[in-house]
Amino acid sequence: MVDPPADVIAPDRPLRVAVLVKQIPVFEDMVLGPDGRMVRDGIDLHMNDYCRRAVAKGTEVARASGGTVTVITLGPPSAENVCREALLFGVSAAIHICDPEFAGSDTWATAKALAAALEEFGPFDLVMMGRNSVDADTGQVPPQLAELLKLPFATGVRHFSLHGERLELRLEHDDEWVDVAVELPAVVSCAERLCDPCKIKDPEAWATVDGSRIRRVSAAELGPGPWGQEASPTSVGPVQMVDVQRGRQMLTGPLEEQIDQAMAILAERGALIGSSDPEPAMVPGGSSDGSSYNADRPAIGVLVEPGRERVTRELLGAAAELAADIDGWVAALGPSLNDPDGDLGPWGADEVVNIVNYGSEHLPVEEDLTITMTAWAETTRPWAVLAPGTAWGREVASRMAATLGAGLTGDAVGLKVDDNGKLIAMKPAFGGWLVAEILCSSPVQMATVRPGVLPLPRPNPDRPPAYRISMDSPEFSTLEVIRRYRDDDSDELATASVVIGVGQGVVPADYPKLEKYRAAIGAALCATRKVTDYGWMPRARQVGITGHSISPRLYFAIGMSGKFNHTVGVRNAGTVVGINPDPEAPLWDVVDIGIVGDWAEVFDALIPRVAEAQGG
Repeated sequence: MVDPPADVIAPDRPLRVAVLVKQIPVFEDMVLGPDGRMVRDGIDLHMNDYCRRAVAKGTEVARASGGTVTVITLGPPSAENVCREALLFGVSAAIHICDPEFAGSDTWATAKALAAALEEFGPFDLVMMGRNSVDADTGQVPPQLAELLKLPFATGVRHFSLHGERLELRLEHDDEWVDVAVELPAVVSCAERLCDPCKIKDPEAWATVDGSRIRRVSAAELGPGPWGQEASPTSVGPVQMVDVQRGRQMLTGPLEEQIDQAMAILAERGALIGSSDPEPAMVPGGSSDGSSYNADRPAIGVLVEPGRERVTRELLGAAAELAADIDGWVAALGPSLNDPDGDLGPWGADEVVNIVNYGSEHLPVEEDLTITMTAWAETTRPWAVLAPGTAWGREVASRMAATLGAGLTGDAVGLKVDDNGKLIAMKPAFGGWLVAEILCSSPVQMATVRPGVLPLPRPNPDRPPAYRISMDSPEFSTLEVIRRYRDDDSDELATASVVIGVGQGVVPADYPKLEKYRAAIGAALCATRKVTDYGWMPRARQVGITGHSISPRLYFAIGMSGKFNHTVGVRNAGTVVGINPDPEAPLWDVVDIGIVGDWAEVFDALIPRVAEAQGG
């Protein structure tokens, strides 16, 4: 990674800063009611983790400029507490948008209400938000808000500098760093490590805040609407709690006997499948006549992110399956799709739309790309548009949905067609504790899809080559992309069938030894937050509440205590093996196989056996 820039705040005038915050339930207290909906009454609620960074940095900017910072939240009466906490931290004012008419708001309706509030009580020079809400993990509201306000947007700000009217930012994306510059006004979302958070978790202190400092705003004050569920192009169908039952088998006896027991359990659970994994399904056949692609048949658009070959193929395969169900066709759209040797036809595309910046050597930025994608959608009127659930894909899809008024399901883990010919997207929440069916009422249905959750299909050699066209992208955005660079590959973690999770109990001096074990069984590595905080592994390897959620067939947890903040990210793993020298560690509650001991000694005996069983 390039050395991080020093944060500088040197404005040349007083600034009006708005910080948008959300109140969410505490994970551990979450329960479902008889109707399948999450029960919010009587459980602990707090400010979203990412929003805490936005409050802290927004307050710092306002103070440095001699300006003001206003916190705005939309939520039920209980959400007043996040306003009180922010006021205690030092913000200038608080606005609580609270009205039963806002009930049932999806991300589009939420962005619409927040945009109306910003216009009503603004203008603001800088709008700051958390990168996403850890209860839903969509990251859609910030870019949708920016699109509605017609402002430039930067997501995942890790380093922040303000020189006069110019923001210079380093952005933390999935496995990528992006350096950008933009002139105010702008909307930004904050990464977890941007700064120390606003954190005053004391209800007794909240009660000391003068309630008259919180302005309460009704729906009528923001305009005629519609608001809430009536304005939402998505609706939530059946919701189910994903109750993961772990075996919690604690092994005993000499180490050699424990290894024998572990191998027997792994074999019984099917966790050692290697080369005998089932062969993936082949992409369905496509149209045989390129001229018929647009002839009264529904289209499915797939947004293609440069450099994301694996997730592109996953999305195209899923789109081809959906197209077969609705007698439709598939268009792949994105920049850098002009490689004549990179035919996407066998992977499911009937048409490829290469989006280019004519007269420019740079790829279109997300805001400009959205203009072209939206123009294509307005002309084609696709049945659905699918995009990768990456920082890049989320911004383009969210901006596009905001302009079209389209329903957008974020971070979907499954797609299907219902009996009425509508798209149903399966969306997880709370780190996978809940999965809900999301239905779109809009003519164009949209979804971002988590990389690695859809099967990678086999290409179909009998499909005809994709028909190729080009579309121009304007250069409208004031966001200047200075540099993009990757220090890792998060796709590897998302798609790995075997993962070794590493806590701070494994010191960097032992990483060469760890690499030997990893290579022997073809595993990927992931880490707890502490490990990435120390810089021992890249941020792209972090798993947990504020990191990735993964679903490998086999997961080894070593050097970690097993705290909820990390283990929630591996709830969907097939089999979890935990190794820890502490017989009282919380880890034992979330494993299928538990071995009390030194991780290196156990791996010395276990890994060769696993490698042999996998055919290695």
